[in-house]
Amino acid sequence: MRSYLPLNALRAFESSARHLSFTKAALELNVTQAAVSQQVRTLEERLGIVLFKRLPRGLGMTDEARVLLPVLTDSFGRIETVLKQFEGGQYRQVLTVGVVGTFAVGWLMSRIKSFHQAHPLVELRLLTNNNLVDLNAEGLDFAIRFGEGVWPVTHNDLLLDAPFTVLCTPDTALRLNQPQDLENEVLLRSYRDDEWTRWFIEAGLEPWMVNGPIFDSSRLMVEAAVQGAGIALAPAAMFTRELASGLLVCPFNQRVSMGSYWLTRLKSKPITPAMQIFYDWILTAAQPTE
Repeated sequence: MRSYLPLNALRAFESSARHLSFTKAALELNVTQAAVSQQVRTLEERLGIVLFKRLPRGLGMTDEARVLLPVLTDSFGRIETVLKQFEGGQYRQVLTVGVVGTFAVGWLMSRIKSFHQAHPLVELRLLTNNNLVDLNAEGLDFAIRFGEGVWPVTHNDLLLDAPFTVLCTPDTALRLNQPQDLENEVLLRSYRDDEWTRWFIEAGLEPWMVNGPIFDSSRLMVEAAVQGAGIALAPAAMFTRELASGLLVCPFNQRVSMGSYWLTRLKSKPITPAMQIFYDWILTAAQPTE
């Protein structure tokens, strides 16, 4: 059995197969076309197979080449990703976090600077979602989600409670003297159809049918409220800037719990040093202040 395959030959094949051209591969690898052709020929001889059909215009891959190409492309990509972590003579750890958009904008973004200053060698990559996430399929180290924290395949750590309350513009609030006045307003909705019903009950009202526009994100819904499109029911803790600036107000004191924000990770995934750093940082940052 062959003890090894020459790396240059594998690289020459992978580039030639992507471009279907020795000439373009030579330009990419900064060598001559003859050198690329020779490296591919060496690989064919070592494997005992034919990888390319030499055509009048370019190259055609054989079935064997089609099997080999994606494996090599993936492998070289992963090597490049790891090597980039050593740029500048220091090891940079990559951490990928999926986060529900409302939490990302309303809480996390204002704290990213402090995390980076404290941990400059952790390369944080953030991917937003609407609370539907597959940590394994998306290659996530953590996901920050909203709900009851009962997802069975993950470890779930509570970050923040975020009760929902009515949010609207100051002008709209002038028309709201009591909760019953909401019957005369456009009430904006999320894809969870029980939120207004639960708030009505908390406010001592008989629930009624709500027919306002539906949004798949609290962030979008509240922006619509800021623009005067209606009244939102959302976690006030995620909209402190809008409340502090006077763009929004809370006309009523009633709040209802719909869930909390949780830091989740797969039970099957070992904790890396970068994960431990982020875990300790965010749980500390989420502690309530006196």
